[in-house]
Amino acid sequence: MGFTLSNLLIEALPPDYRDDLLARMEPISAPVDTVLYAASERPPYVHFMTSGIASVVTFMADGSGTEVGLMGRESLVEGYHLLGPATVHTTGFVQLGGTALRIPFAELHKDFLTYEPLRNLILESVQAQGLILNQLAACNRLHEVEERLARWLLMVRDRLGTNQFYLTQEFLGEMLSARRTTVTLAAGTLQRSGLIEYRRGNIKLLDTEGLESAACECYPLVRGLAGGLYQHSHAGSAMNNSHS
Repeated sequence: MGFTLSNLLIEALPPDYRDDLLARMEPISAPVDTVLYAASERPPYVHFMTSGIASVVTFMADGSGTEVGLMGRESLVEGYHLLGPATVHTTGFVQLGGTALRIPFAELHKDFLTYEPLRNLILESVQAQGLILNQLAACNRLHEVEERLARWLLMVRDRLGTNQFYLTQEFLGEMLSARRTTVTLAAGTLQRSGLIEYRRGNIKLLDTEGLESAACECYPLVRGLAGGLYQHSHAGSAMNNSHS
């Protein structure tokens, strides 16, 4: 399939253990809408994205949902499941198609409990996810949708390593907890300002410096949390430096 290792957490592991872990992992394709784990169920696998983006979404009884987590190749998707016995009520699925490495949950959970370097990196990753979620909860309550859209597009850019991707207005609305018409107006504002080009779901970031200026104050904070992961290894600054 032409898969290559491109997950920063795995790259940050000690080489001997990393090689052993990779030998036990399965590379998979991860098309859009692939469910990685279901709400309230123990996941069969742990997924490390190597390209593309996974979303963690909380759904309500009426079927409406909102994004509470965004992960690319800097992390693992099922980190919260490894921490303890509490039921995880979110759903994890692929938002932008890519690839991943997966390993049976029970197998990685055993390593998590017995191998300290792996446990430390996963705890660091999950802590960063939690702190990002804290910031974005405040962001979604206090900041205007244009600012949040600019911030979210930049977060996607950082994880994909590209300024061009495909996202529908309906999906953007779900991710931003906003109505589709509101997202249309916000995207139109950014487009008229020359910051993005948006046609039939195809998004191109034309002026990333301008987009950073248009984004709310939360973007540099959440970028710093993600980009600061695993600083003790050469992998640590890869995301932060790729768009400096």
